[in-house]
Amino acid sequence: MQTAGRALMDPYKIFEKVGLKEGMHVADLGCGLTGHFVFPSARIVGEKGVVYAVDILKSALQSLSSWIKSQGLDNVRTVWSDIEKVNKTPIPAHSLDVCFFMNVVSHLKDQTSALTEANRLIKDDGQIVVVDWAKRLGTLGPQDEKSADPEKIIQAATSAGLRLVEQFACSDYHFCLLFKKV
Repeated sequence: MQTAGRALMDPYKIFEKVGLKEGMHVADLGCGLTGHFVFPSARIVGEKGVVYAVDILKSALQSLSSWIKSQGLDNVRTVWSDIEKVNKTPIPAHSLDVCFFMNVVSHLKDQTSALTEANRLIKDDGQIVVVDWAKRLGTLGPQDEKSADPEKIIQAATSAGLRLVEQFACSDYHFCLLFKKV
């Protein structure tokens, strides 16, 4: 489960960019069933760090909980929340070093609210990482009309009090946007 999708997008390339290291506190917002960033980041931040696996689907969190237990990852906390609701995610404000959105933003109705919530959760020097589909691969990825538009995400992030630090292709099929507080 923790290696699902790695052939398409290697999370370790992103971790290197953001300087993920032992002891950090991070969240995978909209982690889904795969927890693409949950498992590998939990190993990097170690027992002194914390990884929050956040999703609105309780069934996804239950599935992840089984994997978390089987992997012996005591530093992962599952959190049920609607990330599009500001001030509702039960993680302490200004406590996270990094918030990840992996293939989530293209599914959100209110990108600005979700990015505002992430901004509330990160420390003053924290980072928000948005990874989403740049193009489809066969049946994988959203239909073209539902694809995430990097420019719209940047506009939403600016409205949420964030500034773009870097934009790059993190795979042949994904783009990555790195944000920090203004």
